[in-house]
Amino acid sequence: MAAPSPQPEPARLAPSASAPPPAKGGWPALRAAWAAVLLALALRLASYAAMTAAAVWNELRPAPAALPDLLLAHVPYVEWVARGNYVLWLGIYLPVAAALLWISPRTFVRYNVAGAIVSLLRGATIAMTGLGAPDPARAGPGISGHAPWDAYVQLLSPWQVFANGSMRAYLTKDLFFSGHTATTFLLLLYVWRWPRLRWPALVGHVLVVASVFLAHLHYTIDVAGAYAVTLAVFALREGWPARAPAR
Repeated sequence: MAAPSPQPEPARLAPSASAPPPAKGGWPALRAAWAAVLLALALRLASYAAMTAAAVWNELRPAPAALPDLLLAHVPYVEWVARGNYVLWLGIYLPVAAALLWISPRTFVRYNVAGAIVSLLRGATIAMTGLGAPDPARAGPGISGHAPWDAYVQLLSPWQVFANGSMRAYLTKDLFFSGHTATTFLLLLYVWRWPRLRWPALVGHVLVVASVFLAHLHYTIDVAGAYAVTLAVFALREGWPARAPAR
């Protein structure tokens, strides 16, 4: 009796030639993505410059007096929070963004492109709304008495913004929607899949939004609008729920 012939081993499906390798961070990924990272950062800076130009132009327009705000009316103004608001944002934002760049440069690129879109939308909505400062008694002096171009150049300088308080001094009507809320919320959405970044980003975001109210920088509708616009941009680019991590 002939011995049974051995059964052929099931064929293994070869990985698709088009399927990219899993995402990896660190120096190899940074070296592979450096050009895309630089282009994304350049786009982000250009969009910030365009948004700032819209904000400076908006400062030259008359604006209505403070509008009633049910929530802000019950939030005390805290001077030291107002003085350190932008430094707080920077201290929370930069470490998480740098960690995202290290862990997943491609996600960092997508995040910055989305951030550029949000900045351009913010510039457009600032120009469309023309709201007045929510707390005129504590708002900065605004742009009056300064050449718009000089103010614009100072607002593009990180040193002038974070060390000398140019943003707080010159801009009093860049309200709808809140940039503090939008930038930290967008970063939170992009790092959500990494728990070690998720929780610092979430705590930082909550602190930044609290500082916005305690410094009387924005109306409540500015904060709500930031969530709506930012989530819409994220969902349009990444899907909702968000698709798998960048490869």
